[in-house]
Amino acid sequence: MDLTAFIGRGDAVMWGQAAAEPVALTGALMQQRHLIGEIEVFIGATWSDAADPAFADCVRFRSYCGTAANRRLAKAGCLDVLPCNYSQLGAMIRGGQIRVDVLMLQLAPADDEGRYSLSMAHEYLVPAIETARVVLAEVNDQAPWTYGPRTLGAEDIDLIVRTSRPPLAPPMVLPSDTERAVAARAAALIEDGATLQFGIGTLPEAILSQLSDRRDLGVHTGALLDSAARLAQAGVITNARKSIDTGVTVAGVAMGGRTLSDYIHRNAGVQFHPVDYTHSVQTLARIDRLAAINSAVEVDLTGQINAEVAGGVYVGAVGGAGDFLRGAQRSSGGLAIVALPSISGGPDLAGQDPRISRIVASLNGPVSTARCDAGFIVTEHGVADLRGLTVSQRIPRMLAVADPRFRESLERAVHRR
Repeated sequence: MDLTAFIGRGDAVMWGQAAAEPVALTGALMQQRHLIGEIEVFIGATWSDAADPAFADCVRFRSYCGTAANRRLAKAGCLDVLPCNYSQLGAMIRGGQIRVDVLMLQLAPADDEGRYSLSMAHEYLVPAIETARVVLAEVNDQAPWTYGPRTLGAEDIDLIVRTSRPPLAPPMVLPSDTERAVAARAAALIEDGATLQFGIGTLPEAILSQLSDRRDLGVHTGALLDSAARLAQAGVITNARKSIDTGVTVAGVAMGGRTLSDYIHRNAGVQFHPVDYTHSVQTLARIDRLAAINSAVEVDLTGQINAEVAGGVYVGAVGGAGDFLRGAQRSSGGLAIVALPSISGGPDLAGQDPRISRIVASLNGPVSTARCDAGFIVTEHGVADLRGLTVSQRIPRMLAVADPRFRESLERAVHRR
């Protein structure tokens, strides 16, 4: 396919993230980048080879995150990060702060009425459809047909490329023993009838896997995961007690593999929505017993949360955690949960033990979520309930969930300030 008829030098290009990436189009774009000239692309979490620093000779990469394959770009200094709350993305696209000249989409084949499903993602792609000059589509006959407020007709698309391939899937990473211990403590906070939001990664998946004995859980989330599909298939997630969107799982993007893809295909009990709805604090406040489950790089002794930078490298995002934690605080019976192992690292090949505490006296990166939005901080050592506590009252709670080897040094650091 020749993309030079649709994309020119200086254009800003966007495509769906994770499993929603139209890899036939993104692969062709990278191959033809020298013919097209310098362009700017906005990417989300990338599971393909498109986030390769070698392409930065013609491509300026921008993203809201440094997760997944984006870390290669971040380590190479080729990623320009937009630090914003996920809930802002729609408005920023419509307002032109995030420019979208060319939008690339993966779609499911048209139905009997000639309408194409957005398949794996609505989130920020819906406002991008409204503003893009050109829409290019990979119609993949293995992409699941999903339900949501936006479909496309042939008149909305400038180029269609037809493929048949499994959608991209995340790498299989099993949780460590420590992550399982953290997951067990976080899962213990979740009661029957709660509506769940969960971030991405090994730890949220591990927490969901601990909820098989619950009843009538609901889902309102940004990213939908394989573990959620398994819970729904087991009858644990029914959405029966949700105070809004009763009976329906609400999500913005599918971030799973074959299990999730099969589950959401032609399933009217799963609805994908734009970020303006999934992450809206006003919407979240209407959901009773919203349990927001997210992770972090580190948390300080007053509850400030860094979810962006580790070891000087951008590895995460401001993302949607702050949106959902604030929403959970406003929800009747809501829980704002941040779960993380208390330490990172371990013995290396030389026998050294460079473990570092992830509960810190002062953050080593930015404040991604303010301490006023912190609720429960969970590690393998316990649960720190920070709700309604002053700064001085929070410190002993946080010390109690730090690794015992670091508690004395953390306490000394507090007294030196």
